[in-house]
Amino acid sequence: MSVKVLYFAGLREAVGQPSEQFVLQAGVGNVGQLHARLAARGGAWEALAKTKNLRIAVNQRMAAMDAPIQDGDEVAFFPPVTGG
Repeated sequence: MSVKVLYFAGLREAVGQPSEQFVLQAGVGNVGQLHARLAARGGAWEALAKTKNLRIAVNQRMAAMDAPIQDGDEVAFFPPVTGG
């Protein structure tokens, strides 16, 4: 089972890629668990843990950390953005 993970704005720059397929391991059933597993990679992925007010979408709908994820879902992480 896997999900497509998308990174936007500064997170895309930090991890050096716009997206990746992530194999869901045992114990990863919601956004928060996926977030923790990705951040635990260390290095560039620590940006996920350090980003304040991180926004998340599952299948293009805003979601909270406790939102469930399933095989084939698309999970997007993006920092808050400002315009001008």
